[in-house]
Amino acid sequence: MGYPIFNDSLEELKYEDKVLVSTINQYSYCIAEEDIEFKNALMQSDVLLADGVGIVAASSFLNNRDITKIAGADIHDFLLKKLNKEGGSCFYLGASESTLKKIEIRIKAQYPNIKIGTFSPPFKAKFDESESQAMIDAVNAMKPDVLFVGMTAPKQEKWAFDNKKHLEVGIICSIGAVFDFYAGTINRPAKVWINLGLEWLGRLVKEPRRMWKRYIYYGAVFSWYLIKEKVKAIFKRKNK
Repeated sequence: MGYPIFNDSLEELKYEDKVLVSTINQYSYCIAEEDIEFKNALMQSDVLLADGVGIVAASSFLNNRDITKIAGADIHDFLLKKLNKEGGSCFYLGASESTLKKIEIRIKAQYPNIKIGTFSPPFKAKFDESESQAMIDAVNAMKPDVLFVGMTAPKQEKWAFDNKKHLEVGIICSIGAVFDFYAGTINRPAKVWINLGLEWLGRLVKEPRRMWKRYIYYGAVFSWYLIKEKVKAIFKRKNK
């Protein structure tokens, strides 16, 4: 696939150096094939997580390499537990004020040792320089151990990559829909779906009008990309 997929324990993540964490699934893979800035942001991430069974299957199909699926919700849960244990801090950048308020209430109840900050940016396709600076200033006023960015892909990954050098944080983690999952504004599929590797089907069943293109259309596009990569690899081996 060409992407440096992380396949280690999350325990290896450190705060000492600024770490940019992104996730990749079949949808973002397809979008990145058409968006070079997005692809570069994913490729240049310090940690790139396989957030979907499609990526896990692709790694096995193309590279005969077994990797572990680590969803955005998984690293979010892991980092919150770690921060609560250490008395750390986190900042949520993205979503609406009402969603951020629900997140803040839940954090304070579930993880009382965590210091939390939030900022709701304008809802638009691209931020101008002054808007980005306001976001950076809000984050840097706190200097959190972890910055969670939730502005949907590919906007969040490109923004985090472009502004990494300006952010005074430990870990920058783009996790999109996790903001809504944690706030309860969108329900994540039940554990049984997740454990069976069918979280995507659970989301499709719950929100078919919103999710059909991501999972059905881009599922077919993703399969086509994989077949092309496999054929290319076979011809390359034959011509050596």
